[in-house]
Amino acid sequence: MRALVVVAHPDPDSFGGAVRARVEAGLAAGGHEVRVIDLYGEDFDPRLTEHERRHHLSPPDTKPAVAAHAEALRWCEALVLVHPTWWGNQPAILKGWFDRVWIEGVAYTLPPGADRIRPLLTNVRRLVVVTTHGSPKRTNALQGEPGKRIVLRGLRLLCHPLCRSRWISFYGVDASTPDQRAAFLDRVERRLRRP
Repeated sequence: MRALVVVAHPDPDSFGGAVRARVEAGLAAGGHEVRVIDLYGEDFDPRLTEHERRHHLSPPDTKPAVAAHAEALRWCEALVLVHPTWWGNQPAILKGWFDRVWIEGVAYTLPPGADRIRPLLTNVRRLVVVTTHGSPKRTNALQGEPGKRIVLRGLRLLCHPLCRSRWISFYGVDASTPDQRAAFLDRVERRLRRP
């Protein structure tokens, strides 16, 4: 399976960096073809510019700043998002990636006269999120888990109609023990062999 891993963590030497390494190790052990986009590593600009907003419905080939990301998204069969959850949501750099790359002509189309968008990412059959939360599960439940809703109720609808999703999360990482963190890393690697 062709897997695109999109990483949104500013510190490659953190626990988030260890999570990324185990995601890649699991995919490799499963024999998957892997591409990685490290948003912080490439200094991705998450801001939707005035020009991009005005030309939102222009063809994607007129947007060279995101062309490589759009091509990678069209290439993959499995999309794996690796990020911490901050304030109940994805980091701003990842949200900006959604805003700038999941655009008309890449993720969806709105044909003339139509009243609803049509998904274009039917190549994506697996959508996986691997995330950490500083707070416990109950805190996230009280917040309504907005980051989870964006992915599973929003982005997933632009993928294959039978796209399977998987949410792999580690709640309470700030108060966790080394053994708990090691167990989570083992679980991530094991589960990513078959995303």
